[in-house]
Amino acid sequence: MRILAAMSGGVDSAVAAARAVDEGHDVVGVHLALSRAGGTLRTGSRGCCTIEDAMDARRAADLLGIPFYVWDFSERFRDDVIDDFIAEYQAGRTPNPCMRCNEKIKFAALLERALELGFDAVCTGHYATLVDGPEGRELHRASDEAKDQSYVLGVLNEQQLAHTYFPLGSTPSKAIVRAEAAERGLTVAQKPDSHDICFIPDGDTRGWLAEKVGTATGEIVDRSGAVVGSHEGAHGYTVGQRRGLHLGVPAPDGKPRFVLEIRPVTNTVIVGPKEALAIGEISGARHTWAGRAPESSEYACHVQIRAHADPVPAMARMDEASGFLVVTPETPLDGVAPGQTAVLYDGTRVLGQFTIDRTVSAVPVDA
Repeated sequence: MRILAAMSGGVDSAVAAARAVDEGHDVVGVHLALSRAGGTLRTGSRGCCTIEDAMDARRAADLLGIPFYVWDFSERFRDDVIDDFIAEYQAGRTPNPCMRCNEKIKFAALLERALELGFDAVCTGHYATLVDGPEGRELHRASDEAKDQSYVLGVLNEQQLAHTYFPLGSTPSKAIVRAEAAERGLTVAQKPDSHDICFIPDGDTRGWLAEKVGTATGEIVDRSGAVVGSHEGAHGYTVGQRRGLHLGVPAPDGKPRFVLEIRPVTNTVIVGPKEALAIGEISGARHTWAGRAPESSEYACHVQIRAHADPVPAMARMDEASGFLVVTPETPLDGVAPGQTAVLYDGTRVLGQFTIDRTVSAVPVDA
C-alpha cells in the first residue's frame, strides 16, 4: 500500500512509520505544522507541533530512508480546533480539542489530501486496534490498556477507518516501543510524551482564555441562589472544578464546594457539594458511528466520558422525537460537563460517540 505516515516528532509516530516500512509499504512521512508561530519552541513534555518536533520527525524520516514533507495546516487548525475551543468555553461548555483535532485535522483534512494524492491510508502512532469484521472495519481498544487511545479516536467514521493504519495497536506496552526506537537508532527513543493542550503549552488554560476573550466579573452562587463568591470570567471554570474558586462564604457543613454548572448568559458559576456532581443521564444530538450503527434503537453498552476514565455499564437509546442519543449509566457518572465527548463501547469495540448537550443530575436540588 501507499501510506502517508503522520509524523509528530514523537517516538510513537516514528516507530509506527518504521513498522510500515518494514512491512513493505510505500511510505511517505509528513509533519503537520499547526502553529502560525513557526519558531515555537518545546518545553519538556508540554506542547507539540513545535520546530523541534518538526526537526525530530525529519531526522526519523531520514533514518528510515523515506521522503518527508511539512504541510501547513495551521489555518485549518485555527478554524476547526482553536476557534471551536474558544467558542465552546464561551458557551459554558467543556470541549476536548484532541477529539476535534482527530476529527477535523488528522482524519479529515489530512486523510482527504492523502486520498487525493493517491495514498491508500494514513498511518499514525495511536494506540488502538483495527479489526476487519464481517460487516466492515471495526475500531477496538489497544492491547496496552494504560496507553489505549481508542477514546480520542471515537470520532472516526466507517469511511475514515477504511483508510487508517495503526501499527502500534497490538504492542503490549510503551516500554517496548521505546526499546524498539532505541534499537533502530531513532533519537526520539526517550523523548517525553506530550500532554495538556498543545496550543496552551504553559498549561494555564484560564489565563489563555482571558487573553482571548477578556474578563468580566460575575457571581458564584450556590444551588439556592445565594452569592458565595465572585469571579472574573465564567469561561475560566469547568464542571467538577474544586481548586481556585476562592469562595468568600464557606458551606454550612464546612465541606468543599465544586463547580456544578456554568451559565454564560448571566456570567454565573453554580457551586455545590461533591454529591451533586453525580449524573444519572447524558444525551447529545451530534453523534457518529465507528463502523456499522447498532441494529436496535436501544442497547446495552459501556460509556466512557474522558480519555482515562473507567468505562461504565449503561443503556443507550435513540430518542426519535429529539434526535438525541440518550445514555443512562448503571451507576452515576461523576462531574460530567456539556461539551465533553461520550464514547460508547461494546466490549473492546468502539460503537461511536456523541458530544454531550444535556445532563440530568442523579441528586435532587434540595438533597
